[in-house]
Amino acid sequence: MATPTKTGQQPLASPLARALRLGLTPICFAALFSLISNMLYLALPIYTNLIYSRVITSQSGSTLIVLSFGCAFVFLISGIIDHYRQMVLSGFGVVFDQQLSSRTFAALFDAVVRRQGTRAQALRDLDTVRGAIGGHAINVLFDLPWMPVFMVILFAIDPTIGVVTLLGGVTLVVLAFLQDRATHSALKEASSAAITSYSFTDAALRNGEVVRALGMLPVLGRMWARSRYVSVAAGSTALQNGSFYSGAIKFVRMLIQILIIAVGAWLVVERTIQSGLLFANMILASRALAPIERMVGSWKALIEAHEAYKRLDRILLDYEQPVPVTKLPVPTGRMSIEGVSFAPAGAAALVLTNLNFRIEPGDFLGIIGPSGAGKSTLARLMVGIWKPGVGAVRLDGADVYSWDREDFGRNVAYQPQDTELFAGTVRDNIARFLPDATDEQVVAAAQQADAHNLILRLSKGYETELGEGGAVLSAGQRQRVGLARTLFGNPKLIVLDEPNANLDAEGEAALMAALERAKQRGATVVLISHKPAVFGVADKILVLVNGQITDFGPCDEVMSRLGAKRSQPAPKPQGPDQPPKLKEVGA
Repeated sequence: MATPTKTGQQPLASPLARALRLGLTPICFAALFSLISNMLYLALPIYTNLIYSRVITSQSGSTLIVLSFGCAFVFLISGIIDHYRQMVLSGFGVVFDQQLSSRTFAALFDAVVRRQGTRAQALRDLDTVRGAIGGHAINVLFDLPWMPVFMVILFAIDPTIGVVTLLGGVTLVVLAFLQDRATHSALKEASSAAITSYSFTDAALRNGEVVRALGMLPVLGRMWARSRYVSVAAGSTALQNGSFYSGAIKFVRMLIQILIIAVGAWLVVERTIQSGLLFANMILASRALAPIERMVGSWKALIEAHEAYKRLDRILLDYEQPVPVTKLPVPTGRMSIEGVSFAPAGAAALVLTNLNFRIEPGDFLGIIGPSGAGKSTLARLMVGIWKPGVGAVRLDGADVYSWDREDFGRNVAYQPQDTELFAGTVRDNIARFLPDATDEQVVAAAQQADAHNLILRLSKGYETELGEGGAVLSAGQRQRVGLARTLFGNPKLIVLDEPNANLDAEGEAALMAALERAKQRGATVVLISHKPAVFGVADKILVLVNGQITDFGPCDEVMSRLGAKRSQPAPKPQGPDQPPKLKEVGA
């Protein structure tokens, strides 16, 4: 998905690119610190040259002490500068994370509701990119530009030394390039397979009870093992392909050192250079080639950061960040569905087709229909989880998808088929983790859901820790607590999808009493269920079949028509030897 632009204008930078631009100033400071640090490193070859050219020839101990303390002081300053360079980059890493973490977190949920997967890998990708720009790997990139400086100094000392070092550097770069070509595809395959393996594991763990009960563990284990095998095998292939080049790079690195010493010694014998420069050449050549060697060591981390950057950039570009909207008044609960058609991402056909109906404030609407009719999809559209492909869903005239979500959530309640609770206390879950929620509001919501006594019987009442997914509660108890969360704050619109699926007779009676009380205080209630008995207090019934409205109207009239259809005898099946009757023309 491309970033929208006006005609004739350049595309806007991605959120990731904009976050990186914020690091321009700290990166410039880091580059300046690298310049100073590399220039101070010249103190070591100068020190060794002075030791051989002055201290040894003059036998002066005081000169040795002064030079040694001076060189040590220079490297103390260099160490301090390197420390501050790392501090600057680490600080930028924190700012970078603050700029993107909330957006990435929101993008994950946007991907979930659009059925594009959880994309939890994006959070790991964010950590990978942040670690690269704020860690040691990026320091290599700051040291690379100073290689020519050391090369120029080596050429100034003697062209032969400079040529040997330059040829060695070029050879190392070529070997590093060939190593990347040999390992890039395998590393990318290993990373992709590892992501698949982790995602599969997360899904299996979330459904651990079903996996165990149905004996699916061996089958799922084999599926997981296949992804794991691909990841490990691809990683091993990358290691094997790169092993030759790693050995070659190490050999060339040592060969360069030998040649530098040999050439330097030959030049000293020929009296072309002073003996002190022999060790200075070694130090300068080592420093000139060190960034290449470090880059080879950090290559895998840099490649992983690059791949993580591309994945993260895609998910952030796909995410449509909500634009600030005018705060709307508290809705009355009037809802209109206007020509709505919808197909989820990847679906080959429409799930809902040209729906049109309206419910007034205080109405109780029951939605019934066979499985797969699109009832849950309609519920998600009504609360703005999904955006209609065609048409609009409006609450008091405003598009529910464009409504500010936090403000919308204060006035609208939704309970899906599977009630999920969060790790935390019962009170936190009912209060939707709002920090300003009062005890009176929480208890009132529980009482409306007829869950107050149930909660009091828990070990610590409202302060009972539920654990991950509300594991300490039964399915029915979770649904009752979920209903209390739904009714928290006296919402004006309540949409419930099969809220009685796990309730016993007592729980179902409490549910209906709670919904009747909500209706009496003026709330609009939409209830999806397969049980016609729960629609006793409903004002209207909507029948949904194959994504289309087949009936809509007052509860008694619709139920009467449905009863009449069900009472009609089913057509007799044709016998195996009896040919089907042709329909008469005009029938």
